[in-house]
Order: sequence, then C-alpha cells, then structure tokens
Amino acid sequence: MGTPEFSVPCLEALINSKENVVGVFCNQDKPVGRKQVITPCEVKLSAVKNNIPVYQPNTLKNEEALNIIKELNPELIVVVAYGKILPKSILEYPKYGCINMHASILPNLRGASPIQWSIVCGEKETGITAMQMDEGLDTGDILKQEKIAIDPNDNAGTLHDKLSALSAKLLTETINDLKDNKLNPVKQGECKVYAPIINKKMGELDFINKSSEELNNLVRGFNPWPCCSFIFNNRRIKVFETSVGPKTDNIPGTVFINNGKPFVACKNGSSLELKLICPEGSKKMTGSDAVKGRIIE
Repeated sequence: MGTPEFSVPCLEALINSKENVVGVFCNQDKPVGRKQVITPCEVKLSAVKNNIPVYQPNTLKNEEALNIIKELNPELIVVVAYGKILPKSILEYPKYGCINMHASILPNLRGASPIQWSIVCGEKETGITAMQMDEGLDTGDILKQEKIAIDPNDNAGTLHDKLSALSAKLLTETINDLKDNKLNPVKQGECKVYAPIINKKMGELDFINKSSEELNNLVRGFNPWPCCSFIFNNRRIKVFETSVGPKTDNIPGTVFINNGKPFVACKNGSSLELKLICPEGSKKMTGSDAVKGRIIE
C-alpha cells in the first residue's frame, strides 16, 4: 500500500527479492498540471509495469476494501506513504499484520510530513523506522531503524531520495528478519516533535520574528514544495535556496545588497542571503542576477 514516488523503491525491492506481491493499493488517479490531465501515481505505474493487480478504493473503512484483502489473502501488508488510515479489521487480517516504513526515527516526527519537518526543525540526523502498525498514528512497535545524517545542503527533495532508497533497504532486512524470527518489537516512547501536514501559508518568510538560521531551515525543508516566499515591492518572490549571512544592523525585514548579492535582515541581527529565487512573472534566477537586473535593489 503506497502512492507517491517515495514508495516505489520499496515495491521494487519486494519484487526484486522474489516476494509474491499479490496486489497493490494506491490512491486514485488525479488531475495534474495546467491542463489537469488525469494521471496515475508512481506506485500504480510500477505495479502495472510488473503485472501486479492494482486497487484504488476511495476508503478502507467499508466491506468492499476488506473483501478485496480477504480475496488476496496476504500474509503481510507493507504500507509506505499510502495516505489512508487502515481500520482495525485490515490491520489484524494478515498473519504477520501490517508493517509501515516511516521516514523518521520514531517516536520523533510522527505525522504526515516527517522529511520536511526534520529539516525545518534543525535536526542533524533522521532515518527510517520499520514499525508494526496499530490503530494509532505512527504509534506501533518499532521493528528496525536506520539513521542517516542530514547534510547542511540537503533540502526536502534530496533528503526524500536518500530516505526512499534507505526505506527499500531496511524493508528487505526487516522481512528477512521476520522470516528468521529475529525481530524484537520495542514499544515507542513519547513523541516530542510532530510532523503535521504542510500548507502553502507555512512558507511565508517572517524576517522579523525568525532568525536567519530558522528561515534557512524553512527554505530547505519546503523545497521543492510548497516553497517559501515573501513580498518585495508589491511583488511575490519565491525563494528556493538561501544561506545564513553576516551579522547586520539593518532593521529586520530590510533588503540590502552586499558585494552584488541580496540579503534580508532577520531577527537578532542575523541576515539571510537570497541565492536562488523566482520573482513573480519571471523565471528562476540567482540572487546576483536579480541584483544585476535591478529586480532587487
């Protein structure tokens, strides 16, 4: 059970390890792009390519979904970024239950967007948790975990790719340990930091109340989506890449130029360099080019 590109390596790892994948559940096809073309998700494309039956129920909370599960009769269900809540009837049906591959070191960052929030929160490391699912939100027993460092240059896109590959590796190891009866489930502790659903409003850059380090993390965490932005000279500027700049006496929110590069003064005398931006009505450009073109001055 999975939907986005993140889930594909796990599905392919199951196929490549010669597991008998009896079916794939994913979300329904959605309109994409300006022309709103109805498009299948990445997991569906992979399943179809490998001749695996695909099921796309609107909900799992009815008899229809459970009847499909009963007909398929899986020994194990693997869930990776599926996007739907599994009811107790499905969680308890397979002989070995349901395993979820979650993109954080649980219990930290339970929730819908752990990759983005690990960066926004300034975490130095993250990873993948293989978890035995229960009825709670990412609260099940921990089966296996593997950590990786978050590079200072990582954004949500690059970290997504690293964790997607790691999830496939850890899933294979988890299933091998399950077969060999080597798994020792561990109860989770208290979750101190959650990873809620992200919306575009969260990407507004608040130079007055946030330090440059906090804003730099926000830009990295929200790249490529939903992307951070701010208003300058009545024009919205999308911000894709920044770095922490030098100390400044400028009032927070003030844009200033230093050696041909644009900076914005932030909280506590810090500043943020605008390295890659997209002014409203224009294409992406470097901060230096924006200064040369007098878009920022």
